[in-house]
Amino acid sequence: MNDRTQDFLLRAAEPRDVNAIVGLIGELAEFEKLSHLLQVTPETLHPHLFGERPVVEAQVAQLDGEVVGFALFFTNFSTFLSKPGLYLEDLYVRPALRGRGIGEALLSRLAAIAVERGYGRFEWSVLDWNSNAIRFYEKMGATVLPDWRICRITGDALQRFGA
Repeated sequence: MNDRTQDFLLRAAEPRDVNAIVGLIGELAEFEKLSHLLQVTPETLHPHLFGERPVVEAQVAQLDGEVVGFALFFTNFSTFLSKPGLYLEDLYVRPALRGRGIGEALLSRLAAIAVERGYGRFEWSVLDWNSNAIRFYEKMGATVLPDWRICRITGDALQRFGA
């Protein structure tokens, strides 16, 4: 579904967008001071978005023919609700274009997808130091859950634990 909002276009990502999405992921990693963890390339992302068994989806924001923002998401599941949910992995809009409604439009589109699919929730994480994002999300009606923490095993620790 394409949705023209003001002067930008929202649409589902297509294979031709992978390079642009990877570039924006690099910008996001820089912003979050996590570039040292970055391993994504167009070749590693493409099969997960468009391969035989895709595990993620993306919506992109396009302005003047250029992809300037994206939202990458996947389906999770709530055992308590006994329903699938939509989990936003990453949302990013180029800094020079913030304040034009692009981020809010991407989030609204994802909420609409969750509603269309009969999902029970729409969730994401936010870095505790990103007060601008927290205010933005709360203004939209999101609740920042203070009692929950993300647990993660990755890299060598994952290999050892999974062996």
